[in-house]
Amino acid sequence: MEESDLLAVRRQKLEQLFQNNQAPFGERFDVDGSIAEVRSGFAEGKSVRVAGRITAHRNMGKSQFLDLSDITGRIQIFISLKELSTEEAALFELIDLGDFLGVQGECFVTRAGEPTVRVRAFRLLSKALRPLPAKWHGISDIETRYRQRYLDLIANPESRKVFLQRIQIVQEIRRFLVERGFLEVETPMMQSVAGGAAAQPFQTHHNALSLDLFLRVAPELYLKRLLVSGFPKIFELNRNFRNEGISRRHNPEFTMLETYWAYADFELMANLVEELICHLAQTVLGTLKIEHKNADGSIRRVINLERPWRRARYDELISSIEPGWFERSKPEKLARCREIGVEVHPQMAEFEVTQQIFEKLVEEKTFDPLFVTHLPADLVPLARQDPDSPGTVEVFELIINGQEHSPGYSELNDPIVQRQRLVKQAGEEIQKIDEDFLLALEYGMPPAGGMGLGIDRLVMTLTGAESIRDVILFPHLKPKI
Repeated sequence: MEESDLLAVRRQKLEQLFQNNQAPFGERFDVDGSIAEVRSGFAEGKSVRVAGRITAHRNMGKSQFLDLSDITGRIQIFISLKELSTEEAALFELIDLGDFLGVQGECFVTRAGEPTVRVRAFRLLSKALRPLPAKWHGISDIETRYRQRYLDLIANPESRKVFLQRIQIVQEIRRFLVERGFLEVETPMMQSVAGGAAAQPFQTHHNALSLDLFLRVAPELYLKRLLVSGFPKIFELNRNFRNEGISRRHNPEFTMLETYWAYADFELMANLVEELICHLAQTVLGTLKIEHKNADGSIRRVINLERPWRRARYDELISSIEPGWFERSKPEKLARCREIGVEVHPQMAEFEVTQQIFEKLVEEKTFDPLFVTHLPADLVPLARQDPDSPGTVEVFELIINGQEHSPGYSELNDPIVQRQRLVKQAGEEIQKIDEDFLLALEYGMPPAGGMGLGIDRLVMTLTGAESIRDVILFPHLKPKI
């Protein structure tokens, strides 16, 4: 049948339900838990109440077998048409795949060994006016998966698995940090100064205050204010917003963990994030060897998270790939970049040219975990200077699967140096400096370690997803034309 015919048939059934005084959109139905919970408590002869969407129907004459499903799983139900009243039989004729059904009955196991509920009573809870996709070829219909995630989650077990794992990962992050004495806090998402990262913000306006505000690009400067106030261990797990490009690794709205630890440094923060990610992999996935697969199911690479993770200095990594790099003049560096296909332009500062080399020749080619340490101060204006290496700061960048997952610092707590760094970064746009943050630093902030962790990228790495859109329930997309 054409889709228009299928829609018409469902509308006709809806009218019949109304004519028969049978509610097509039901009300409260008490259940014994999710489908997974009912299955886990399954016992022969046990009376249960369960509800879900009808996702399969096997018609065997007087014996009808249906699958009820929710995000946690599926369970088979059995209905004997011989046992139905005239009214129940009429209702059953008007039920379709996709409808929500509530049932009450007893548990039994079929001869094929399938846990099943023998239905004694049922109720239509919601009539689906559109049919579910008859066939779902997930990867061949990527656009629909992203735009209509609800259909993706109904029909694609792999998508359900990824998002359930994401939920577990976030829950486990909170538990891990709380058990180690960190307190979860909340800081403003609308800020008068978009600080904490060099990024293009989204702008809005508060009418009552007649005030221009920005959606935050990072929570860092507010979290550091809490270090000033005396919090020893804090974290925030929430959204950041950056009005920049969209790619398979970037979404304008993304989830970030930021953690601060008074009296610690970047090395302790590196230990913390290493322990955290290994704990997540072992707890949620049951392994430290993460397989990333091709579309045909073959293994493309295996990421090894076994500890200890490698640590190496930024300048040493670049010199190992481009010997003598730091002795070259800027024109020589630009020429070398053009020679090897690294995109640069003459207006870039030398540290930016070097960063392009790092991203293309080190970061994108590193798959097992690597802590890149001691970065140039120009790249990280909020970190403490390395006392043994002028021009560098006590920082790590954690690279896994060819992308940055986590930056970590020994935090700069000198208000004088911090002002100098921020003025240099702001250039002529001096209004971008957060004066209240600098004022707070003048009251004294303890030495501290800080760490950020991109949750979306982490979930990509742990689940083997190749696009950030595969791990965000509702990613941003261009409007359909």
